[in-house]
Amino acid sequence: MASLSLSLRASASPAASGSRAAAPIKASCVRSKVACSFPSVGATSSPARSIEPVRATATQAPPASSQSSSGEKTKVGINGFGRIGRLVLRIAIDRDDIEVVAVNDPFIDAKYMAYMFKYDSTHGPFKGTIAVLDESTLEINGKKVSVTSKRDPSDIPWGNFGAEYVVESSGVFTTVEKASAHLKV
Repeated sequence: MASLSLSLRASASPAASGSRAAAPIKASCVRSKVACSFPSVGATSSPARSIEPVRATATQAPPASSQSSSGEKTKVGINGFGRIGRLVLRIAIDRDDIEVVAVNDPFIDAKYMAYMFKYDSTHGPFKGTIAVLDESTLEINGKKVSVTSKRDPSDIPWGNFGAEYVVESSGVFTTVEKASAHLKV
């Protein structure tokens, strides 16, 4: 079973945050295939493709990266479209080696997702294009992203979307046991 930790650093303008230092943000990803198992804490080897870590602040674009040596994009789903979920989507949209295939948030519909993403008060306005194609599809910079509103992670059809990894950024499923519900079909 492959796992991925994505460390991001968010920063606000000095006027908005006083003298606070930027705090690291962590989001965990888990493989979405049923036959996966969770690695031990000390496990370092993985049969999955390697994804280079991204270091960027919320107010600057991450460096563009090339596709993996195999030419395949890593397909990612995002559960939770709050501050961290939106930041993960922003970074992934600008990368050539990652494709966000779906976003799930039980409390936000596609229209409000588009609005929050475009006019983000935390990360600043999105400079790309975003459109609501229908109640279950967004188009961001010409790329289609499916939208769902499921409360139970075992009800989210990550496999139907082709997601290889799921970023759990809802803040609810914070243990391995709870997050493993994303692996159920």
